[in-house]
Amino acid sequence: MKPVEISKGIYNVGVIDWNIRDFHGYSTERGSTYNAYLIIDEKVVLIDTVKKEFADQLLANIAEIVDPGKIDLVISNHTEMDHSGGLRRVLHYIGGSKPVYCSKMGHKNLVQHFGQDLNYQPVENGQALDIGSRTLSFLETRMLHWPDSMFTYSQTDRILFSSDAFGQHYAGHEMFDDVVGDAIMPHAKKYFANILLLYAPKVLKLVEQITEMGLEIKVICPDHGIIWRKDPGKIINAYVEWSRQEGANKAVVVYDTMWKSTQLMAEAIADGLAETGIAAKPIHIRSSDRSEIMTEVLDAKAVVVGSPTLNNGLFPTVSDVLTYMKGLRPKNKIGAAFGSYGWSGEAVKLINAELEAMKFDMIDGGLKVQYVPAKEDLSACRDYGRRIAQAIIGK
Repeated sequence: MKPVEISKGIYNVGVIDWNIRDFHGYSTERGSTYNAYLIIDEKVVLIDTVKKEFADQLLANIAEIVDPGKIDLVISNHTEMDHSGGLRRVLHYIGGSKPVYCSKMGHKNLVQHFGQDLNYQPVENGQALDIGSRTLSFLETRMLHWPDSMFTYSQTDRILFSSDAFGQHYAGHEMFDDVVGDAIMPHAKKYFANILLLYAPKVLKLVEQITEMGLEIKVICPDHGIIWRKDPGKIINAYVEWSRQEGANKAVVVYDTMWKSTQLMAEAIADGLAETGIAAKPIHIRSSDRSEIMTEVLDAKAVVVGSPTLNNGLFPTVSDVLTYMKGLRPKNKIGAAFGSYGWSGEAVKLINAELEAMKFDMIDGGLKVQYVPAKEDLSACRDYGRRIAQAIIGK
């Protein structure tokens, strides 16, 4: 990726990772970017770096605009290694004594990553930094999504450098929202569902804080994906909507199956939901990545989980999805369980326990069928779907 000018004197000098397909358990079928931002002023500022293996490409991008040795300081908004991995290499190139501005928690994390010999400059929440014709200010955003996270805001340009917030795992030459259009929103939704959902209450508080501060935002520059320059309010409003977790009249039927008995149940339950006007999507776990499932869960009012019983327990892939879901703490959901079994049938009870632990509103004790569902069993599954639909409508 060649450097892209965002505003006069401000550039995205980051890199595209076309080939990454898994980001710590999150499927990235469209790759990703590691955005880093260069500000040319009386002081030359680099905001964030990139993964270690892309550090030389970052330096080459910077060199197309200015000699990297002229960088006066680096700002580290977030110490996760996709943004700080190249820091040591960059500082070696530009001069190891150059200051690295970071949050107080960022200072602690960076020391643990890179040692104590760098020129760390921890900042206070709200602290300002004069770089010439511009003033940069720092906004602490703890747990969005790490304890060290912070935003950097250029008051002059009204540009928010938002670290991992408002991003997407999306690789493309289309670097702005007005170029890629609405096609970016599913990627933004997936990113929120799998990275930030756990911190939804903090997102709402942050947006409220920004509003109270009267912070005018003309452009949002995240560390992954496209830059929001046409309508930054669009992604802010989407974050508010997703954070409220009010849900749509939609159910996700998530299942795995051994000999297709649980699959037949899942499809019949989805039929019953659809007959009542509820959007219902049966998702076979081994045909879908857990992060895709979580994206569907984000705006669903009901999550219906099915598993055959294997060795007196859950099918392993169902356990995987439930564990992943539990970690992201979706709220305001209706839950239901179903499954087939041969001789013991513990899976439904175990699913119920997992969904209850997530504080889902359970329909009942669940529905189970021994061996292959007969006609009357599938009829009961459709009835079960209709019951779930009525609960959704009444929610």
